[in-house]
Amino acid sequence: MITTLGTGREWTDPTCPVARTADLVGDRWSLLIVRDAMDGAATFTEFQQRLGIARNILTDRLRRLVDHGILATAPSGKRHTYELTEAGRDLFTVVVAMRQWGERHAFAAGEPHSVLVDRDGDPIAQLCAENRDGEPVSAATTRVRKVGDL
Repeated sequence: MITTLGTGREWTDPTCPVARTADLVGDRWSLLIVRDAMDGAATFTEFQQRLGIARNILTDRLRRLVDHGILATAPSGKRHTYELTEAGRDLFTVVVAMRQWGERHAFAAGEPHSVLVDRDGDPIAQLCAENRDGEPVSAATTRVRKVGDL
């Protein structure tokens, strides 16, 4: 069931932050556009060349990412560039989590893949969800407090 809850947007599950995030950036192309924007892509041509995406799909996804406040446009001569907004930059941890999951589960042992490194060229540490005391948590040690439970 799709619900709007007075927002003007249709939400798959209006009270779930995961579902809302998936509604905004959950398709393959949107996340890859965000990933490439984080890696310096800024123009339509750069995104198209990096992704090999059809022009009509790229146009649609860029428009949606701008409409959802994840990318902003800036004038640049006859055309414009795309830049991540604060909301777009906040997706960095999501992209890193997906990257690290992919490194563990989408590649065979020893299969080459790109590596995310810090400014010194060192691979970044594995992300770990923690409680307020800094202790690791997992699906087995957490629960979702539903809206009706608040």
